[in-house]
Amino acid sequence: MILHADGREIEGRAGERLLDAGRRAGLPLEGTCGGDLACATCHVVIAPADMARLSDASEEEEDMLDLVPHAVATSRLSCQIRLDEGLAGLSFAVPDS
Repeated sequence: MILHADGREIEGRAGERLLDAGRRAGLPLEGTCGGDLACATCHVVIAPADMARLSDASEEEEDMLDLVPHAVATSRLSCQIRLDEGLAGLSFAVPDS
C-alpha cells in the first residue's frame, strides 16, 4: 500500500508497523526502544484528516507523547501503528528533532 510521508510516497505492507515502513524508506525514525513504549524517537504527526482511520492511542502511548517537546493533537508513535489496507494513503510527517 502507498503511504504519504513528508510529501513523498513510501510503500507499506499490511501487518507491519508504520515505524518499519518508514525506516525501510529511509525516514529519520529511530525507534530506539524497538517499539516497547520506552521512548518517543519514532514520533510522527498524522494528517488531521487521517486521524479517524487510526485506533486510539493507548494510555501508555499517550504518556510517552507527553514527553515529546513539540507534540501536537495528531502526534502518534509510529511503532504503535499497525498497517492494514484501511490505512492505504495515510499521510504523515516526521517532525524535526
